[in-house]
Amino acid sequence: MYGADDLAFTREAESDLRDIEKLGYSHLPVCIAKTPASLSDDPTLRGRPRDFEINVQGLYVNSGAGFVVVITGDIIRMPGLPKEPRAEHIDLDRDGNVIGLA
Repeated sequence: MYGADDLAFTREAESDLRDIEKLGYSHLPVCIAKTPASLSDDPTLRGRPRDFEINVQGLYVNSGAGFVVVITGDIIRMPGLPKEPRAEHIDLDRDGNVIGLA
């Protein structure tokens, strides 16, 4: 992946890979889930890093979308949402102006 020279799989990732092969999904394309801060899985590696190791934490099949997601490094797959949606504070005033979008 973008200049890496090695992979390191956790035990969980190795198990995930065996399951994917056993279930017949190993032919699917791969999507790498990594930090947006680097071309690697390490957010501190800036620019065009080379000769680094990718740490694979897990693999997930998105069969509906038709690809395997490889989770690398310490990432959050989906941003956390607040307990109270911001939409609850949006309204219209008497003149039809939208309020609460600050």
